[in-house]
Amino acid sequence: MVEQFVGNWTLATSENFDDYMKAIGVGFATRQMGNMAKPNLMISVGDDGLISMKSESTFKTTEIKFKLDEEFEETTADGRKTKTVITLENGKLVQRQTWEGKQTMLEREIQEGKLTAVSIELTQYVSRWHIHLHPSLELHYSSLQF
Repeated sequence: MVEQFVGNWTLATSENFDDYMKAIGVGFATRQMGNMAKPNLMISVGDDGLISMKSESTFKTTEIKFKLDEEFEETTADGRKTKTVITLENGKLVQRQTWEGKQTMLEREIQEGKLTAVSIELTQYVSRWHIHLHPSLELHYSSLQF
């Protein structure tokens, strides 16, 4: 079912991305570059079954390769080192990143032929309590034609 996500996508719009980056602790200079970036996202599945998500912009290129439901180490575009698990739930790719007592969850889904990524939850654990931050990030990608 991951096949529906396979393709080349270009960022069309984003909402509240700066707020999201602030909430996860991204510095000012990196946020400025992130806000200006219009990345292309390439999703593919290799013969070995590994899923690749490659994000390219004029500022940075990142790529992760993974198998569904298996934890892996990810270095994010802003330099965070996370433990990441990506699952397929109800037709959505759900990415959970954990680092330094924080966790974020990002859902990607196809709606009307467009890839939409929505941050559902950012949780910060403080002692035995946890605080939910909801920056309401939305990224909308359209299919990229060559």
